[in-house]
Amino acid sequence: MDLNALDKADSQDGYLFGPGPAWFAMVMTLALMVFDYVDRQVIVSLFPYLKAEWDLSDKQLGALVSVVSVTVALGAVPVALFADRVSRVKSIVAMATVWSLATVSCMFTRSYGALLAARSVVGLGEAGYGSVGAALIASHFPSRMRGMLLAAFFASASVGSVLGVMLGGVIAAKWGWQAAFGVVGVPGLLLALLYLKVRDYRTVALTPSLDAKRQSLGQATRHVVKVLSRAPTMFWVCVGGAAQLIVVSALWSWLPSYLNRVHGVAPAQAGLQAALVVLCGAAGSVLWGALVDRSGARRPRRKLATMALLCMVSMVVLVAAFGLGAGASWQFALIAFGGFLATCTVGPVSAIVIDVVHPGVRATGSSVLALFQNLFGLAAGPFVAGMLSDAWGLMPALTVTPLFAILAALAFMMAARSYEADKARAIEPLATQPLSPAAMPA
Repeated sequence: MDLNALDKADSQDGYLFGPGPAWFAMVMTLALMVFDYVDRQVIVSLFPYLKAEWDLSDKQLGALVSVVSVTVALGAVPVALFADRVSRVKSIVAMATVWSLATVSCMFTRSYGALLAARSVVGLGEAGYGSVGAALIASHFPSRMRGMLLAAFFASASVGSVLGVMLGGVIAAKWGWQAAFGVVGVPGLLLALLYLKVRDYRTVALTPSLDAKRQSLGQATRHVVKVLSRAPTMFWVCVGGAAQLIVVSALWSWLPSYLNRVHGVAPAQAGLQAALVVLCGAAGSVLWGALVDRSGARRPRRKLATMALLCMVSMVVLVAAFGLGAGASWQFALIAFGGFLATCTVGPVSAIVIDVVHPGVRATGSSVLALFQNLFGLAAGPFVAGMLSDAWGLMPALTVTPLFAILAALAFMMAARSYEADKARAIEPLATQPLSPAAMPA
């Protein structure tokens, strides 16, 4: 490895080790992301079996999903902190091994408490994977490609979610719900072993003061607060990304119920139709990621203006889809188009956060975004829509929740004001700080 490979990759906008190692890293990281979400979502299609066997309430069933999001959010920063200090590749191997073994262990549980505990370990293993994987991909590829590639990386989560729901139902129908956990958990273990072949970038040297911030969770937390205050771009992008995910998560969570309650679609068919909207979102995140990258080719701040515009368009489409009446024959097509638009920020927000943080703490910076997205986006969307549905009904709730896209657009416009300056500030250390002996190749 060239002594200054990471420095050159950033300053010259090139590949870290070359196209071959970069694309191998991309494929492996993306494949693990798919099984991350297969393992996370497989339980949704097993609810009828669990309810019948253990007489569980809907609240208990919901907790089996929520506990994963909670442990993912709470564990993201510590895991990414460890990865920044030690090794991204070894950390990912450890994470995939833990969540896959925890998923397999679910098939041996004989009580609700045991299954809930196993699911919490699934979340603990998955904590930080998105941020560490994004940091690794971003370091391998030129910055001009990051938005599109990170969009594809996060879009694979949608593919995994759909596969998890579909596979869980099929496997449970043939071999029982316990077998579903075993079948989907094993591939992650195999991929974890193969991931050892991915090339890692050397841990980047930091100034003594910044390195000290990386020594403990408490110090890192205090530093994160300072970073958010000193780099307005990161704060506003975290807010905007979370707000837009409220729109996305509410749509994905409640669309099957909407189709069933309002249009009388059978639950199985409603799930398949909702899966089509999720896949539209996955495709949209890749397309919009490429468009956002392209829009900032000359003026980087235009990326954020483009994202703000797309958020507003998605809001208009979804409000029209749910607000103009349930009888319109074109309604589902409009909902699918809205879902296609709504994921416009998935890849670009991660790329922008990486742009404005020091290369030595990219995984930690990404984990802050993941914390915002999990707690204030993915967890909030279904809950807010559910509260509104209890008060007004499901159709008005799904008409109102897209309005959070306005908050997202405003946050991105605020971020545009400081993005270029924050990006330049993050790159400066690469030109002025040499790598430490620990960062030198053996």
